[in-house]
Amino acid sequence: MNKQEIEHLARREALLKLAATGALGAGGILGLVRDALSAGSLPATPGFRRLKGPVGVDNTRASIGLNIKMGQTVMTGEGGEAVYLIGPDAFLQREKTKITFDESGGVQVMRIITGSVLSVFGKGREKARNLQISTTTATIGIRGTGCYIEAEEARTYFCLCYGEAEVTPKGDPKQKELIETKHHDHPIYINAAGGRMMAPATVINHTDAELILLENSVGRWPPFYGGGLRY
Repeated sequence: MNKQEIEHLARREALLKLAATGALGAGGILGLVRDALSAGSLPATPGFRRLKGPVGVDNTRASIGLNIKMGQTVMTGEGGEAVYLIGPDAFLQREKTKITFDESGGVQVMRIITGSVLSVFGKGREKARNLQISTTTATIGIRGTGCYIEAEEARTYFCLCYGEAEVTPKGDPKQKELIETKHHDHPIYINAAGGRMMAPATVINHTDAELILLENSVGRWPPFYGGGLRY
């Protein structure tokens, strides 16, 4: 048995176990597992991999396989959800979320205008340091990371699920913090104003099963996973 066959069997076994326990939920996310198993391997082509409810790119309704380009905005309406890939990165965008992808001076900027998104980024980002996440209250430098964000006008929820990130509050950049975690170790709120710009939080609204699914969609395993090939 060659390396590719071993990798596929490991992914298949892990996803079947997660699906059997109900950890991956139903509907759109579980549908991505079905697609992967029926195809014989997980898809790694860029663009939208799964759509649920109202999802658009700029003024166009999103469709499976449609690529997201720099300068475009991805929007989900009420009840909407999207799984999509951009290069080595994968995203699970929740309902009522608006995200713009842009590029400036060689740095790609992911602007989360409002809403919630779970993201996994290729480890190559660790060296290039060429990706930033921007919300109304924070700038976050990404370095090979899995993270979950909920962006509101007055605060940002940020869970660094694993990896490394530099978090800079826009209200007081001097309070920036370099965070390293292995498994949801340091979730925080980044506030728009106040003496202490960053406050401890708890893990909310995202799961390890979703992270495993996103990483598998780009041929990786998250570092906390105990079997198969890791990140």
